[in-house]
Formats: sequence, C-alpha cells, structure tokens
Amino acid sequence: MPNPAESEGRLRGGKGREAFRTISEVADELDLPQHVLRFWESKFSQIRPLKRGGNRRYYRPDDVQLLMAIKQLLHADGYTIRGVQNLFKAQGLKATIAQALRLEGEEGDVAEAQSVDEQPSSHEMAPQVTEGADEGADTDALRAVLAKLRKIRARLD
Repeated sequence: MPNPAESEGRLRGGKGREAFRTISEVADELDLPQHVLRFWESKFSQIRPLKRGGNRRYYRPDDVQLLMAIKQLLHADGYTIRGVQNLFKAQGLKATIAQALRLEGEEGDVAEAQSVDEQPSSHEMAPQVTEGADEGADTDALRAVLAKLRKIRARLD
C-alpha cells in the first residue's frame, strides 16, 4: 500500500520532495558517512550544495540525485573516481545520471548496453560489436556481459 505522505510529494521525515536536505539527512538516505559526501564534493565539481552560515551544506534534490548516481557508479558498478569523472565528461552529467540510476527514457537501454564498452580499462571484457550485425542481438550480448561483470563484482565485494 502506498505511503500517503509519498503520494503527496513528501518523503521520510515529513519534508517535501523538493525540500533542501542537510548533509546528515542525505548521508542517512544514501547510507554513507558524512565525510564521504564531503570528500566527493572535493572530487566532483558538479556537486555544489548551497552553503549557509557556519558552512552548513544544504543539498538540492538534483544534488541528491547526483550523489545517488555517483554512489551507484562507485560502489555497485565498480568505477573509480577518475572513471566517473571521465563518464561525466564523455556522456554529460544528465546522461550519466540517467544511466546510473537506470531511469526510463530514450537513451536508457542503449546507454546501459553501451556502458560496457566505455568502462575503465579494468572492465574491458566486453565483446566488440561488429558492423552490420543485428542490433538487438548486440544489445542482448552486451547485457549478458554486463550481468556477468556485475556477478564478478559482487563476488569481489
């Protein structure tokens, strides 16, 4: 049964979806220590929380979404910090966030399949797509490789 607060645009803690969040609220939501968020802020210029008196950080909803994507890429998908920075440069911020969070959209499935070839060199186990081959078969093959890589990553963790 859906939570009535969520249907009204509210999240846990009674704040609206568009409300700014403190670093402690974001850290709790992402299940990360606060110092990790501050470290990521130093490594990713795209993270720009609003800073008020006493240098208190207030994260916008877009900042939280970006942090979720970074966590997914670093912790689940196995990228390095430099690898994520390169993704932001190569694909753009919005496309990378959409890919990382598996958002529905025109690029969603294609971006996920293409990401196998674009990962850092430690992940270069993806087969090369041959020109003129059936696009659907290539996508299925890339998804299969991606699934295998995720299983390997899970074993390493």
